Order: sequence, then C-alpha cells, then structure tokens
Amino acid sequence: MCCPSLGITRKNLCDFEVEYLCDYKKVQDEEYYLVKWRGYPESQNTWEPRKNLRCTAILKQFHRDLEQALIRRGGKLKKNMRLLDQGISSYLVQKAKQRRALENWEHELNAKRSHKGRIVVENEVDLDGPPRDFVYINEYKVGEGITLNQVAVGCECSDCLSEAAGGCCPGASRHKFAYNELGQVKIKAGMPIYECNSRCNCGIDCPNRVVQRGIRYDLCIFRTANGRGWGVRTLEKIRKNSFVMEYVGEIITSEEAERRGQIYDRQGATYLFDLDYVEDMYTVDAAYYGNISHFVNHSCNPNLQVYNVFIENLDERLPRIAFFATRSIRVGEELTFDYNMQVDPVNAESTRMDSNFGLVGGLGGSPKKRMRIECKCGTESCRKYLF
Repeated sequence: MCCPSLGITRKNLCDFEVEYLCDYKKVQDEEYYLVKWRGYPESQNTWEPRKNLRCTAILKQFHRDLEQALIRRGGKLKKNMRLLDQGISSYLVQKAKQRRALENWEHELNAKRSHKGRIVVENEVDLDGPPRDFVYINEYKVGEGITLNQVAVGCECSDCLSEAAGGCCPGASRHKFAYNELGQVKIKAGMPIYECNSRCNCGIDCPNRVVQRGIRYDLCIFRTANGRGWGVRTLEKIRKNSFVMEYVGEIITSEEAERRGQIYDRQGATYLFDLDYVEDMYTVDAAYYGNISHFVNHSCNPNLQVYNVFIENLDERLPRIAFFATRSIRVGEELTFDYNMQVDPVNAESTRMDSNFGLVGGLGGSPKKRMRIECKCGTESCRKYLF
C-alpha cells in the first residue's frame, strides 16, 4: 500500500484531502465542519472535528466567506454560534464551488497564454463563475474570406534604435521610430507603430520589438462591485507609455460586424472594435475569441491609449491594436480605455471602439446609431453615457 514515488507512507496512508467545507456547528465546546472530500461525491461528506483538519488555508477562507455571508444579511459572526441556517450553509457551498470553478479557469487561462504575464482570477462580489462561451487566444483569429499577408522584407540594421532613420522598418515605411531605449512609446496617439518582423536581422531583444513580445505584467481578472461585470487590474506597477496588452479577437468584415452587432445589442454587450486606420472594412470581434483585453472596462478618464501596430502584416486595413499606459499605473489599479476615444485632429488616424450601442466614437459619425448606454465609470469627468 505504500508508494515512495507518490509520497504515500504508513504515516499518511489514511489521510484524505479536503476539497472545501460546507457547514459548521458547535457541539458542547467542540467545533465541527462538514467536509467535501476531494475525489468523492457529496453523498460521502462527513462531519469532522476541528482537531482532525489540517487545512489551515481552507478553514480561514471558510470563515471569511461565513463572515461576508452574515454581513450581507445584516448580522455578524457570534462567538457562541451553534448552527448555521440553511440559507447561509447553501451560500457557503455555492461560494466554494464557484471558487473551485474560478481556480480551474485561471489554470486554463495560464495554460493557454503564450505571454510572460500571469493571469489571476478573483470574485469577492457575487456568485458568478467563469464566463460561458469564451475561448482565450493570443493572436488574431482570421475570419472567413480574410487573408493576412506575410511581410516580404525586413531590415538589415546592426542597431535598430540608432539607425532608425535609415533602413529600419519605421523609416522604410516613412514613419518615426516609436520607442525609446526602455521600450516606452514616444510618438503621439494616432500615429502608427512599425515594429521589426521575422525577416529582420535583429533579434527578439531589439528595442523595436515591444508589442510582439506580448503581455509582460501579471494581471487580475476581477468582478467589479458596481455592476460593470468583470474588469482587469494590474498586479504590478506599470510605467507611463509602457505597452500593456493587445486587443485580440476574430477579424471579420464590417458587414458581418453589423449583423453580429444587432445580436449583441439585444444581449446588452459588445466587443466589436473597428479597424478604421485607413478605411472601415474590417472589425475585431472579441466576444467569443479573445485575450484578457476582453474584460477591460470603459472609463471616461482612462489609463490606456490605443495605437495601431504593424509587424508581420503591412496591410493598413488590418493593424494590430495595442494598449499603452497614458500615465504611471499603481499596483491594484483597474485598467481602462475610452470606448469613445478622442485624438489630435491633425493625426486623424485613430482606431475606435465600435459601439453597436450607439455611435462609433472619436472621429466622425456612424451609420450604426442605436441606443444610448449609461456609463458607470464613476470618474469626475464622466460623460454619463458611453456614446
């Protein structure tokens, strides 16, 4: 019965793993917990005295959940509490199951990500679990009838930063080098970014390879407390003008986006982002396929700004969409961008969020006029409506 390779010895042979705790009671002066055992059905749950349990973290989490449940009902934890009513114990089981589901989803997201930045998932607000019908991807998924043409040439620079004005990729495209030596964007919002590509002589450490390196920061998908659904906050400090993430999804035609937009309107949500750098032919739909940007909320005073980026594909109708920090962002601060972005009119080269709720914001009008949606960003400069 013993197996050294599995860590099973005579001493721990009869140990069982606690998956979560379901209920609590006090008999005389001894505390008991109803235990759900990992690998066993709920019908095999048993009441165990506190002295038998060596799951400190699970015990602490159970009591935090219990305290929150009592606070929600206008009460508080009493030292002489003997039994929990059925409503409280039912909530604790739902919360435990939700936490397990979110932990599994977090593991799945991190298994699928190709970027350095880790993803954490939290919900201390309600009992909602992982979103349904969402597939995490790391780069554009190309829709039917759309082709991304691979770039045919690359630079031969020995030092792309010092030779940017010559034959490097931005100069060859008659644009400025976008980054400083720290990888921070230095050009105005609305101007395009041309990064080095797979045909260039430079390596991955080239200062003109920033967006393509992917998300570098640890980020948290969390449930907002003011009815805005899921949001994203950073677990690390982010310097001003630093790259944060790309807006990734399925590339579809504007006609298909219009059709899907009618459906999303009825659902009360949209993830359509028009690629209108030169003309409005294509849209990114992150509703089903997307990365962590799927969960980033709107704000009228955002800390992220959008830039059009070209790397392996130079078709100006199909830029990659990158978010850069507009200012220094504190640890724990929510990441947001303005769905109705305004840029310098002189540089009218902006990518805009397709509202489908109302107007495409930023520059000019839109045929997609529908309904006005109240903004819940809560900032002092709030416009009260998203569009």
